[in-house]
Amino acid sequence: MKISDRASKIKFSAIRKLTPYAQEAVKNGKKVYHLNIGAPDIEVPETFFEAIDNFKGRVLKYPAAAGIEELRKNWAAYYKRRNLNFEANEIYITSGASEALLFVLMTIADEGDEIITTNPFYSNYKTYFDQLNLTMNAFDTSPKNGFALPSTEEIEKVISEKSVAFLISNPTNPTGAVYSREELERLKALAIKHNMYIITDEVYREFVYDGLEYTSFAEIEGIEDRLILLDSISKRYGACGARIGAIVTKNQDILTSINKLVTGRLAAPTLEQVGAAALFTSDESYFKEVNDEYLKRRNTIYEELKKIDGVEVYNPKGAFYIMPTLPVDDTEDFAKWLLTDFDLDGETLMMAPADGFFYNSDEGKNKVRLAFVLNVDDLKKSMAILREGLKKYKER
Repeated sequence: MKISDRASKIKFSAIRKLTPYAQEAVKNGKKVYHLNIGAPDIEVPETFFEAIDNFKGRVLKYPAAAGIEELRKNWAAYYKRRNLNFEANEIYITSGASEALLFVLMTIADEGDEIITTNPFYSNYKTYFDQLNLTMNAFDTSPKNGFALPSTEEIEKVISEKSVAFLISNPTNPTGAVYSREELERLKALAIKHNMYIITDEVYREFVYDGLEYTSFAEIEGIEDRLILLDSISKRYGACGARIGAIVTKNQDILTSINKLVTGRLAAPTLEQVGAAALFTSDESYFKEVNDEYLKRRNTIYEELKKIDGVEVYNPKGAFYIMPTLPVDDTEDFAKWLLTDFDLDGETLMMAPADGFFYNSDEGKNKVRLAFVLNVDDLKKSMAILREGLKKYKER
């Protein structure tokens, strides 16, 4: 039977492609430390579960396609506490930020249109480009300067007549870069000059380290007509499994089109929206506690990586990812070998090979993305496995 060309050309996620090997390792009695995926182990605030427990009624009707009113209002209030001026009717609730991105791309781009992002980029972006037959291009960033945005001239080199939008993650998955106001202003100028949208993925907004001031694209004036913000409770509140995200914009034409799409898929889940609405009423001290914990983890994994011979690593400033260069030619082969042929006292490590995070470049062949989402002790054990694994791998 036929399988569509669309489905056939989509590659497996760089984050999960080694999952079958990890599952087999577990069957063989190994413990696997998962640093391949940004799935926080931080507890979700109790307000989420209390709201669901207190839900009245035994019939689950379809909620409003745009999202329940309480959640949209509470999300808007959250933005206003951060001096971001969005109203509830400018927020559409989606099944995670992934569905949000899909709907946005369906709204602003036709087949063959081009989306421009950073190199490296969050690998699942390309999954949606391929689903919709969109073209991708990317401008290079480098670990030598913390994966900062390149010059205006370098970015402009990849813009074409088919370019309709920049897609920017800030803080950045997979590199942990945090962009300054000056960097955002440069992208703003290019977006205006070339009449492009700015899609800003800000799901890691709370995770910024070393005293840096975070600037949202929504704080930049003069782009209200072209700014589309993607958001989610997955990382902010550790509620990945709830699958609640949002599309946020002041562009009424975009909102009208998004309304058609969310109506077509009926609604996001009711109970998860009820819980999410309560999350936005949680005490703000939660963010400080979580940020402090991730700072400890960032410091731990960075210091442990620096101790490993041949590893090159930069210190990420945000999110919870780090992308070291390893002293091997093919990190996918090495990462698979760790799962199939290696263990340290019955334990091994799962990583995301970085090749899938790069576009038209071999830069990722000797890099991995590590998510420091485990506690400090487990991170130290994971880095010991990596250190010993590299020794044994090179002795083969």
